[in-house]
Amino acid sequence: MSSGTAARVVTFGEMLLRLSPPGEERLFESPELRTFFGGAEANVAVALTHLGFVADYVTRLPEGSLGDAALDALRREGVRTDSIVRGGNRLGLYFVEPGADLRTMRVVYDRAGSAFAQITPGEIDWTRVLADASWFHATGITPALGDGPAAALSRAIAAARSARVPVSLDLNYREALWRNRGADPRGVMEPLARQADVLIGNRDAVRASLGVESEGDTLGPRLAERYGCRIVVVTQRDILGPREHAWSATLYDAATRAIARSRRHVVQVVDRVGGGDSCAAGLIAALLGGQAPAEALEFAVAAGALKLTVAGDFGRATREDVEQRVRQCT
Repeated sequence: MSSGTAARVVTFGEMLLRLSPPGEERLFESPELRTFFGGAEANVAVALTHLGFVADYVTRLPEGSLGDAALDALRREGVRTDSIVRGGNRLGLYFVEPGADLRTMRVVYDRAGSAFAQITPGEIDWTRVLADASWFHATGITPALGDGPAAALSRAIAAARSARVPVSLDLNYREALWRNRGADPRGVMEPLARQADVLIGNRDAVRASLGVESEGDTLGPRLAERYGCRIVVVTQRDILGPREHAWSATLYDAATRAIARSRRHVVQVVDRVGGGDSCAAGLIAALLGGQAPAEALEFAVAAGALKLTVAGDFGRATREDVEQRVRQCT
């Protein structure tokens, strides 16, 4: 895999402040809460910087100390923040209870009326932001936040297509957000999927976002045929126990009509948040680095598995870390 240090990836979405109780304590019953900054697209940007790429993260942050702290967190990770706009009054929050034994992970969002939710399409000069970019990445979380974010994302993807910048879209379905918005995900997500070169999602997200179901390895080909995607990655997380997960994926390459299946990584989970984002970052990094799709899939899945072993939203695995994990599973 080549270094790819000249490649610049642009990601777009909402940054959040996460609050979690320490250890396996219950949410709102613990006197302490640990703070982490995160958000799907920010997580991808951070992971890419640690993989040796240039990452520009685009979002809207509020004025004031919380917005400043979010900027500082990104800059400490090496993420470029020149295209972040400021405005609005609040930063979105989310609370995570990790879960233990029979308790599943619990997530509570408090992001209504956030600075990002109030974004308007004209606030970002996408022609400037995407000039000389090598890749654009977004997720289905952004259009679930309201008409403004959805319109901004649509404009961003249109600008990327016009500039011939490859687009990846991680479906990342969030039921609570779509329910609060009162919109049918399929009507919003299908036009975006048709403009994506690379489509990523698990089976549940595909079913909820696009209304497509399929057995076995036929899902990737069906999605590629329906939406015209070049590559489709279907991820799978199997919950083996309270702290043991198995992580794998399949990739369909429309150019060769080949299906690749990754190795299955069994992981002792420290923090389950952000695994899919690190997987997406690994896929982007590997494809930009010139790896064949099947090899890129192995790199991506290994990157996602490694993220599950560290606390917080951000994955900081280096290229060498991921390659070592790939070798360990061969």
